[in-house]
Amino acid sequence: MSVIELNSENFDKEIGSGVTAVDFWAPWCGPCKILGPVLNEIAVELEGKAKIAKLNVDDSQEIALRYRVMSIPTVIVFKDGKPISSTIGVVPKKALKDKIEAAL
Repeated sequence: MSVIELNSENFDKEIGSGVTAVDFWAPWCGPCKILGPVLNEIAVELEGKAKIAKLNVDDSQEIALRYRVMSIPTVIVFKDGKPISSTIGVVPKKALKDKIEAAL
């Protein structure tokens, strides 16, 4: 499974059911580029259990504001549309995967 690209049109639908980890990022963000490949690996490992998605904060500022994202990368884990946990900055793969699996 690949990482899903989110925008203002599909955001609410994609996070609405099940567990979805959303990476709030921007193309100019150095730490975001480090976290990207980690999320790709987690997407493969959790295929069928959880969705991994990315939201470009430059293109969807209103959603970033809705969830009070002040620093990127921020990963928010949603369960059935509700935020249940988050991380800010580059975190180890195991820590991020553990947060997602805890929501399953």
